[in-house]
Parts: sequence; C-alpha cells; structure tokens
Amino acid sequence: MDAGELEHDVTIVIIDDHPAVAAGLEAWCTAARPPVRILDSGDRIITAFVEPGRRADVVVFDLQLRPGPPAFDDLAELVEQGRRVIVYSQHAEPATVLRCLELGAATYLTKVEGKDHLIAAVRAVAADRPYTSPSLGGAIVADERPLRPVLSDRERDVLTAWFESDSKRLVAERLHLSPKTVETYINRVRIKYANAGRPASSKAALVARALQDGLVTLDEL
Repeated sequence: MDAGELEHDVTIVIIDDHPAVAAGLEAWCTAARPPVRILDSGDRIITAFVEPGRRADVVVFDLQLRPGPPAFDDLAELVEQGRRVIVYSQHAEPATVLRCLELGAATYLTKVEGKDHLIAAVRAVAADRPYTSPSLGGAIVADERPLRPVLSDRERDVLTAWFESDSKRLVAERLHLSPKTVETYINRVRIKYANAGRPASSKAALVARALQDGLVTLDEL
C-alpha cells in the first residue's frame, strides 16, 4: 500500500505490561500531527486479535511481557497472523534485534529512542515501508554473519528499487515489469536468503540483509 493510499488515520494496538509506557505512547500519538489513534492496549497478544485491536494497522509490541526470556513465540504468532509488528523493547542486544527481524518484525525500536522515531516508524510500517531506527541500524552494521547468497543483476535491481519505492506496483512501473514478475523476483531473493540460513520474511528484514551484504547503504534508505 502506498503511503497516500491509507484511507483512514493510522491506528495501533499496544501490547505492553507497563501502564506508564502505554500512557506515554498515548500522549505521543495524540500529539502527533496528524494524530495516531490507539485502538486498544493490553499485556497479552490476544488484545491484538479481538475487537477493537484486531483492526489496528500496526501492533506495537513489548518483547518482555513476563519474567524470563524475550517473547519470541508471541512475536512469531503475531507475524504468522499477518500483523505488522513494531517491536518496542528495552533490549538493545544486536542478536535480539536481528532475531526479531528474522521472525518477521517490521522494525525494531528501543524504549530510549523517543517519540520522533516511534511515530515515524508507525507511519512507515502502516504504509508497508521500511524504517531503520538507530538500534536497528547498529545491529545491522554489527552483524558479521558471512553467508551471502548470490543474486542475479535483475534480482538486485528489483530489490533495490523496492527499497526506494512505497509499493511493488511502483517498482513494476519503474522497471517496466508486471507486478507478478516483481513479486516473483522478490520471492526468489527471500528463498535464497532462507537457504543461506538468513531468512527475511519482512521488507525490513530484507533491507537488513541488503545492508549487511553491501547492496545498499544506510544513507540510501
């Protein structure tokens, strides 16, 4: 979906077990211009699957909902159900950030990155555009995993054009291809990364892979 194709205010549902965080996000979203609407909030992912949360464009998800390890299984369930997820967490370890991308999170923010990054990320993710926060950019640059699939020139062209565009339809028009062909090239790239042990199920994850492998730079995003 193009950014200009959103037919309503951007909406979110918050999954976080700290009421103060939810209250702070509500203040930020209300002050944004145009505002971001919070449909619901709660401390369990069921909040994102029932009314009114299931209608939200974006899920803002705290990775630490309970004592113990990060809630990667909950994140995977949200993604498997087709939700756009922004992980919003106190965890800043590169391995945790990259694991969330591999599971399909749209982007990752730490809770110290502030209002401007959160609102910008929500708008980008609602429009199916990538968003690279400082924590995500740092994790990507620090990733030294060596397995790099070999992409054809056409696959590289389609991939980089997609990063620079708001939709696959615009990529098709730019490269004089059909939308189906664009989809096929992107799926081929996903398969190559999965076979290399570096899955990339979201656009943000593919951006991360491209940055790691030198296909694009942070300045180009």
